[in-house]
Amino acid sequence: MTSLSAEMLAADAVEPITSAGNAQLGIAVLAGIAVIVLLITKFKLHAFLALTIGSLALGAFAGAPLAATIDSFTTGLGKTVAGVGVLIALGAILGKLLADSGGADQIVDTILAKASGRSMPWAMVLIASVIGLPLFFEVGIVLLIPVVLLVAKRGNYSLMRIGIPALAGLSVMHGLIPPHPGPLVAIDALGANLGVTLALGVLVAIPTVIIAGPLFSRYAARWVDIPAPENMIPARPSEDLDKRPGFVATVSTVLLPVVLMLVKALVDIVVDNPDNGLQKVTDVIGSPLIALLAAVIVGLFTLGRAAGFTKQRLSSTVEKSLAPIAGVLMIVGAGGGFKQTLIDVGVGQMILDFSKNWSIPALLLAWLIAVAIRLATGSATVATISAAGLVAPLAEGMGTSETALLVLAIGAGSLFFSHVNDAGFWLVKEYFGMNVGQTIKTWSVMETIISVVGIVFVLLLSLVL
Repeated sequence: MTSLSAEMLAADAVEPITSAGNAQLGIAVLAGIAVIVLLITKFKLHAFLALTIGSLALGAFAGAPLAATIDSFTTGLGKTVAGVGVLIALGAILGKLLADSGGADQIVDTILAKASGRSMPWAMVLIASVIGLPLFFEVGIVLLIPVVLLVAKRGNYSLMRIGIPALAGLSVMHGLIPPHPGPLVAIDALGANLGVTLALGVLVAIPTVIIAGPLFSRYAARWVDIPAPENMIPARPSEDLDKRPGFVATVSTVLLPVVLMLVKALVDIVVDNPDNGLQKVTDVIGSPLIALLAAVIVGLFTLGRAAGFTKQRLSSTVEKSLAPIAGVLMIVGAGGGFKQTLIDVGVGQMILDFSKNWSIPALLLAWLIAVAIRLATGSATVATISAAGLVAPLAEGMGTSETALLVLAIGAGSLFFSHVNDAGFWLVKEYFGMNVGQTIKTWSVMETIISVVGIVFVLLLSLVL
């Protein structure tokens, strides 16, 4: 387990854009985050604008020249969008193909046909985890809500017994597993290896989703025993289709990018020779861009064409998938700008100076920072991006597995206790027909369990890697 150390600071660190002392920098960081929190929570300002204004405020409080602050912000925004923007777009296209073609329905119906009774919560967590791989959390909820409500109603199950496993599967994928935006940004900010992070993320995700999903749902169902709300059962997306993709083809398409990235990670570990021909090939096909692009191209045939889509409809599906992610891209980009501003004003050195005599592990510190920002802003993505920027200097000198675990620690912290300042909180509340208290006792507690269990397994892995 790696503890904080001043030795982690790179010898060639960039000269800070301000000469402020640590005390002033500490105040500047708190003020910048406070501005972001206030703008998001009090004034309901869009996170992109809040992060932009917060970055400028951070630079101003740190005494940095305005021009230098703007340069830092725009540089960070550009690098982040360039690094993860294309991946987010490809993920959105794949998710749209999955939903519109009926492929998601095919996965759901096939698994549910083989599950009943006690196995139903386990089937739901499996469905949500598979569906959640290429989808944003909000899209996954909208996609799975009809299934959750229909299964609960027709099978006479407790809504929480079915719903909590599905929500846990989606949330764990969102916080811990690339190619979701949060983990991707943290990987980029910390210079982590995507394949190794993915492999370790899966190891952490499996026990975490089991504990927070099927196991916790037993207690959630006792605490909140409500029926599925009739008025919240929307029409399923593929009812107008004459045919839909096969189960095997759909699952294979969804898992293709994950498999390619895992293969790359395994070859990198086993071969560990950049000049090896096999490693050169896997380095290409296992790169996030190529892996997701391959899945999208395959999906055009295995999902779109298999559902009878014409060329025009395929083009329309791709076009419609990109519009909704504009806001996500801008938030992620602005978060990258905020991160770069934090680094350029010298916050990394400040953290290391303060931590010289600390005994707190770096992984635990990263988790705590993400928890604090998550509680304050309500956004897992903002928490991940901001925490990654704050702890980025700690990744210097870390090994490949240690850096990957640092990413996962941040991801786990970003999921801690969703409450009233989180859009996901209200989404779950309204779809499930709960009041605020019921939502806290189920959804909020589930998110906290994911966060705590996640960091526990990250720390356990750090003992053996």
